[in-house]
Amino acid sequence: MKYHLAACLITFATLPALAAPPAPTRGELLYTTHCIACHNSQMHWRDKRLATDWASLQAQVRRWQGVAKLGWNEDDILEVTRHLNERIYRYAPSGDKVTSMPGPLHPAGRLAPG
Repeated sequence: MKYHLAACLITFATLPALAAPPAPTRGELLYTTHCIACHNSQMHWRDKRLATDWASLQAQVRRWQGVAKLGWNEDDILEVTRHLNERIYRYAPSGDKVTSMPGPLHPAGRLAPG
């Protein structure tokens, strides 16, 4: 009986860690902090969207961070482009080594989800 109780307690103690959502990626944090107020999900699904492939998606991220005067560097632009592509667009990467590599790793050592 003692062993059964101990096993149950250990099992329940680990459940919150298993159920916790993964930490957001840098791209997701930048997007939700600076962009989501104007760019809801309907913006990305409209018929006349300007992002039609990976390169144009990245160009739009670069354009709008400039319009908003956010001062993002190329890494920030790439991370937001990856976030939007993984979450919404699913365009084929551009083929170059930088844009084709997987997104950043979570602290737990697994790839960040989109």
